[in-house]
Amino acid sequence: MILMLVVFMAIGCSTTKTYRGSNKDRDLLEKTSVALRAAFADGDIATIIAYHHPDVIKSLSPDKYLKNRDAVEADLIGTFKVFKVEFLENREESLLFQGETAVQSNLFVIKATPKNGGDPLLFKGRALVVYVRYKKSPTGWASIREVIQDFQ
Repeated sequence: MILMLVVFMAIGCSTTKTYRGSNKDRDLLEKTSVALRAAFADGDIATIIAYHHPDVIKSLSPDKYLKNRDAVEADLIGTFKVFKVEFLENREESLLFQGETAVQSNLFVIKATPKNGGDPLLFKGRALVVYVRYKKSPTGWASIREVIQDFQ
C-alpha cells in the first residue's frame, strides 16, 4: 500500500512539473510575449514574423483565417498601414506545457489608433495560442496556432 502511494505521488509530481514547464521555458515564453507586444507597438513586422512558425494558422475572427506566415505578414502589412497598434493589457489566464508544446490563454485589450486621424478603437478579447519549440525563433518558441475570442 505504501509503495503504491509513493508511485502515485511520483507520477503526480512528474506530471505537474511537465504541465508547468521549467523555469527556463516559462521565462522564454514570457520573453516571447513581451517581444511580440513591443514589436506590435513599433510596427516591426520582421520581429513579429520571427516568433511565428512557418505553418502558423491564426483564426483572428469568424471571417479572418490566416494560413502560414506569408498570410500573417500580408495581414500585418495591411493593418500597420492603417493603424498604430498597442497592447494596453495582456493578462495570462493559463499556461500549459506538454513536451515540445505550450498552450497559453490570455485576456487582452488592444488599442488601434487610425493613422489618418480619428478616435482609437479598443479590441478586447481572449487569445488561445499554441507555441512549439522552433530553433529559428529568437527565444526558441514560435506560435503555430492562435484563436481569438472577441468580447465586442
